Amino acid sequence: MSHDEDHTRGVVRRLESAGREVVRVDLADFPARGDITLEYAAAGEPVYTVRTPTAHARLERCRAAWWRRVRPFTVDHQLGTMRDQRFAVSETGEALHGLFHSLDCTWVNPPALDAIAHHKPYQWHVARRVGLSLPRTLVTNQAEQARRFIREIGVGRTVFKAFIASADAWRETRLVRAEDLTLLDAVRYAPVIFQEYVPGTDLRVTVVGDRVFAAEIDASRTGYPVDMRMVVGEARVRPVDLPAAVTDNLLRVMRALGLVFGAVDLRRRADGEYVFLEVNPAGQWLFVEERTGLPITAEVAALLSRLDDREPEPDVAAGSLSVGVR
Repeated sequence: MSHDEDHTRGVVRRLESAGREVVRVDLADFPARGDITLEYAAAGEPVYTVRTPTAHARLERCRAAWWRRVRPFTVDHQLGTMRDQRFAVSETGEALHGLFHSLDCTWVNPPALDAIAHHKPYQWHVARRVGLSLPRTLVTNQAEQARRFIREIGVGRTVFKAFIASADAWRETRLVRAEDLTLLDAVRYAPVIFQEYVPGTDLRVTVVGDRVFAAEIDASRTGYPVDMRMVVGEARVRPVDLPAAVTDNLLRVMRALGLVFGAVDLRRRADGEYVFLEVNPAGQWLFVEERTGLPITAEVAALLSRLDDREPEPDVAAGSLSVGVR
């Protein structure tokens, strides 16, 4: 089980201990190993049924759903051409995403808004609009623009990073060194993020509904202070209180993005200014919880329980079901 599955398992364990019915649906099971049946009779409410190797559920009863780190669909290997495989993926997406949008439930996070909120330029736009500070930033696939930016900021004071650092294509944040200048022509292959390096202390702020859990991650005395993700085991981690204005602005960002859950990365300069770096709508929190005791897992489970307890709308089928989709 991966570390991210540990997050899911912890929340599910708490929900089940509280007597909640939980169904975990892995989208990677569809369509090769999963069944979907949507029935719209002439009278009565629709019936939405999904079945996978590990789940069998009537989703029209769902009131609370957790959308987290969804995996790609898996098609049957007997579909031998890419054209047929793409068609199967497209049709599966139409059916399942249409189903998800039809559910009378509250999502953490709403799938469509979650997808949009992953885009960093949009995050930066929203953060600036609510009054948060950002590092000076350039996104480009033009080598001359990158060289100009680095000249203005300075070698050793500029970082470059990827938009998404997935497990199979990991890219840590790196300082631009003199020897990197000869490689800048490679940005023509894909846009790269260049940013002014912000010296200071990292903060991971996990937002769960209206609750804000902030942890200071001091990597200044570690072997790689440029990117705390690389050295979090060496860093000093402790819970902290944010200034009220910063908390308010982060909650405004979350609401503007349509997110219920998110893990925000900030840096605090030596002068006390807080700088917004990004928000991960499906960010990890266990590394913070284990080092600080902040009750984040309990709060995620409590949030889903509160959503599950809400009163159903008139003429909507009642039931108690929390669904984890991944």
